[in-house]
Amino acid sequence: MNKSYKAIITVAVVIIVAVIAAISVVTTIPAGHTGVVTTFGKVSETVLQEGLHFKMPWQTVHKINNQITKLEVETEAFSKDLQTVSTVIAVQYRVDKSKSYSIYKEVGANYEIILVTPAVNEVLKAITAQYTAEESVTNRVAVSAGLLEGLNGKLNDIGIIIEDVNIINFDFSEAYISAIEEKQVAEQRLLKAQTEAEEKKVTAQAEADANLILAEAEAQAKAKARLIEAEAEAEAKEIVATAESKANALISESLNQNVIDYKTVEKWNGELPVATGTTPFIDIPSTRQ
Repeated sequence: MNKSYKAIITVAVVIIVAVIAAISVVTTIPAGHTGVVTTFGKVSETVLQEGLHFKMPWQTVHKINNQITKLEVETEAFSKDLQTVSTVIAVQYRVDKSKSYSIYKEVGANYEIILVTPAVNEVLKAITAQYTAEESVTNRVAVSAGLLEGLNGKLNDIGIIIEDVNIINFDFSEAYISAIEEKQVAEQRLLKAQTEAEEKKVTAQAEADANLILAEAEAQAKAKARLIEAEAEAEAKEIVATAESKANALISESLNQNVIDYKTVEKWNGELPVATGTTPFIDIPSTRQ
């Protein structure tokens, strides 16, 4: 009974040792990672890719994440006008697989703390120094682009690729924020005054144009009325003249000496003229012998 028990324990120990040995010589590299192998602390240049790998029991595999990683950095910098700018920046980066070995050898597994964060602080200070505090806000896209370019220029050779940079927040001192608000209020008042002045100018111009158009219309109407009146008067005179001409023509056609004599006698009152000579109406024979 004791021998059987000892045999079972022995077999179990052998199995456990075998499992431990098997585990110690097998390693798995997950997707999006690489494995850096160290032998008694010495870094091997051989980088393990994704999948199952065998190693010596005395070797250690350090897994490096090559996927895109998000890092948020809270930092302060000074603007061109010497305002303190508190910034929260979101950086998306990844480790170049071909540089996993050199990064681990040079700085170890804490490359984010040792390389990425200080680079973000340094480049941000250089970029914000190019803009005033107000320009940093209005040119946020340009600041982000400058950060992206600056960080890649600083980290790419090491093996860290910056995929994207986003400025989550810009914050300033309360005194500066109050000054900005007062400035905005003053600008709004000025804009309102300018707008009102422009509206008055436009209204005055519109009234002047309307009065001018009205005056021109009245002048044209009066001139047209005078023209119509003159034409009507001339036409009336022409009609009268034509009628008189026709009447005179008829009268001239109807006159003869007998009618003239008759009319003369008809208008005579029977008295002889005081002056001697021929009467202007008819000839009377002289009674004197």
